[in-house]
Amino acid sequence: MQLIIFGAPGVGKGTQAKIISEKLNIRHISTGDILRDSIQKDTVTGHKAKEYMDKGFLVPDEIIGELVKEALDCEDCHKGFILDGYPRTIDQVKILDNILAQLGREDFTLIKLDADVDQLVDRLTSRRECLNCKSIVNLKLLDKPDTCPVCGKTNVFAKRKDDDAEIIRNRLKIYNETTRPVLDYYMGKKTIVRVVGTNPIEKVTEDILAALKV
Repeated sequence: MQLIIFGAPGVGKGTQAKIISEKLNIRHISTGDILRDSIQKDTVTGHKAKEYMDKGFLVPDEIIGELVKEALDCEDCHKGFILDGYPRTIDQVKILDNILAQLGREDFTLIKLDADVDQLVDRLTSRRECLNCKSIVNLKLLDKPDTCPVCGKTNVFAKRKDDDAEIIRNRLKIYNETTRPVLDYYMGKKTIVRVVGTNPIEKVTEDILAALKV
């Protein structure tokens, strides 16, 4: 099964992609993860990406496309994959279409996680980072609001700058301007399943699997 998971920042794409990957035994491809891994291994593509990052520039779409193609062309993707965080713009859509055509994998299903803007802002402004283990948690989901559920330390939470309400609303505005057209592009061309992404994690997973009929 070949899947692309799509939705606004903070809707839970990464969380669901990992869960679906495990349940369906397919590879989870996160552009952030493959970029970091390629840089760490100092591959040719990773080296090119690092040169841009070291100068404070965004990594060009062409280089990200090379990383995605390398990931999709691996043997562990032959039985399926779930692509998370790509494509985000129409330019990236065109690159991905070309990649999938070259690999003979044009048939995929798009999973769209829907969410109300105010709910997303509320969710993201409740996020905190554990200063001890660097885990990201949501205060509203914790049994003990001052204790990290991962490392057990207390009074170690800090709010990240990018979880400020104004910054979040700006990110969502950018999403609507640049990423939302990606969904419009695929309308009528690919199978799209829509699920409410702000439900409890287990419910979202259940709804995705039911929509995929697996």
